Amino acid sequence: MRITRVLSTALLALGLAAGPAAADSSPSPGASDDGKVPTRAGTSFRTATEIDQGQRATASGSTGDYLYWSFPADVGQRPTVAATVKLPASHGTQTWQIDVYDGLRRRQSCQYGAATRTAAQGTSSVELACVLRTVRAWSEPWADDPLPGTYYVRLTVVDLAAGDLGQPVSAEVRADSKHIGGAAAVDGSLAEPLVPGIAVKSGAEKDGDGAKSAVLSSIEPDDGWSSGWWSDRWVWTGIGGVLAALAGIGGYALTRGSGRPSRVPPNA
Repeated sequence: MRITRVLSTALLALGLAAGPAAADSSPSPGASDDGKVPTRAGTSFRTATEIDQGQRATASGSTGDYLYWSFPADVGQRPTVAATVKLPASHGTQTWQIDVYDGLRRRQSCQYGAATRTAAQGTSSVELACVLRTVRAWSEPWADDPLPGTYYVRLTVVDLAAGDLGQPVSAEVRADSKHIGGAAAVDGSLAEPLVPGIAVKSGAEKDGDGAKSAVLSSIEPDDGWSSGWWSDRWVWTGIGGVLAALAGIGGYALTRGSGRPSRVPPNA
C-alpha cells in the first residue's frame, strides 16, 4: 500500500534522526513512574515531558519560555488538551497560545476550543483548550489527518510587553480524549504508530537485538496500540446484514400470497 510505504519512510527518518540522541532516552525531568504529578516541562520536542492521558502535569517557568509535554493518542480517540497559566500579580496584557503537534511534528488544527487567549492587565490566570480531530488509523499524505502515536503540546506566550518578559509563571496541563469508535473508522492502518524511535526499535527486533537504549519514547496507551483494522463498525455492519436478510424473508412471505388464486379452477 503506497501510503504505508510513505509513512514508514517518514517514521524511519524520524527514528534515525533521533538515533544519535540515545543518551536522552530517559524520560524528561519531572516525569514520574509512581503516579505523582510531573512538575517540570521540556524545552523542545526531544525533551518534552511524557504524561499519560488523564494525568495532570504542572510546570514553572518564565514568560517567553517554550514549555513542552507529550502524550499518546490512539485510533478512534478525539484528544482534548487543556492548560491553565497562572500569571504574576502585576503584568500587562498578554496573549498565550497552546499548539498540538502529531508524531510527524505537523501542527494539528483545533476542531474547537480557545487555543489562543488574551489576558488583560491584572488577570490572575488564563485558560486554554484545544479539541483535535479524531485520530485516524490511515490517511492520504495530503490530508494532514491526526494519526496514532505521540502528540506534543507546546505552551508559550505569543504577545506581551517588553517589561513583562521573564516574569515567573506556572502552568497546568491535562490531556484527555473521547472514544469516537466506528463512526470515524477507515480502511487500512499504519505499519507502526508515529512514536519517536519506533523505526530503530523495529529494526533492532528484526535483527534479534533486544536493546532498548535506542528507544526514545516509552509512552503508549494503557491497553497498548490498537491494530487499526477492528472497530465497532464491523459489529453494526453485521447487524445491518442480518436485519436486511430478515427484511427480505419477511417481504417475500408477505408478497407470495397463500398459493393458487381462488379464481383459478383446480384442474387448470
